[in-house]
Amino acid sequence: MHDLIDSHSHLDVEDFDQDRDAVVQRARDSGVARQVVPAIAQSGWNRLGSICRQYSGLYPAYGLHPIYLPQHQPSHLDELHRIIEREQPVAIGECGLDHHIQGLDPSSQLDYFEAQLKLAGKHDLPLIIHARQALDEVTACIRRHAPLRGVVHSFSGSPQQAQQLWKLGFCIGIGGPVTYERARRLREIVAHMPIEFLLLETDSPDQPMHGHQGRRNEPALLPQVLASVAGLRGESEASVAAATCANAVRLFRLD
Repeated sequence: MHDLIDSHSHLDVEDFDQDRDAVVQRARDSGVARQVVPAIAQSGWNRLGSICRQYSGLYPAYGLHPIYLPQHQPSHLDELHRIIEREQPVAIGECGLDHHIQGLDPSSQLDYFEAQLKLAGKHDLPLIIHARQALDEVTACIRRHAPLRGVVHSFSGSPQQAQQLWKLGFCIGIGGPVTYERARRLREIVAHMPIEFLLLETDSPDQPMHGHQGRRNEPALLPQVLASVAGLRGESEASVAAATCANAVRLFRLD
């Protein structure tokens, strides 16, 4: 068993309300003693913080997710500033841009995203970024507000897009999709990328691993991501675990 950090787990959502204690214990039994838990909307911030305080090794991040744009209000940005000062989270997020889902106003998304980039710069916090069919625009935003640091989670872009993020000092988060052989482009990137920019994640309860399709994902399954990444790179699981843990500790300044 290897020490692992799940850099992206939504352990606060209702999917885990019936067995959260058991989910956390299974994660620990699998070597996943630490998880970064990003928010999605202002309405869940207090609940997220409370859950993270209940368990050692859970680290909250606060932000406004683009998919939940209809729930966001401009006043939530002021509240985000206040909760950052009060709670001192490990990151701002989940935030970003989503051009896949219809009906999410691109201009409004951009306003919220750029406001959170500015907050990250002001508070010297990393960003946890969602970028779906919007990687080039996300990268351009990061560049406009540089220097910043963070991770584009569940990366699904091209090798060239990945390289642009690495040049800006950003990590990419790799989870369940890498366990599928059909994800050839992603697996090729993972096989050859600089390991100092790699984070492991589950995105629980979403993005289940190969062999677990249709079932709830959970942090205890992160070793499957580790095994896939190590196999693709031709490296030992121990070395990949150590490197990706060090990356997460450095980025999020974890204890």
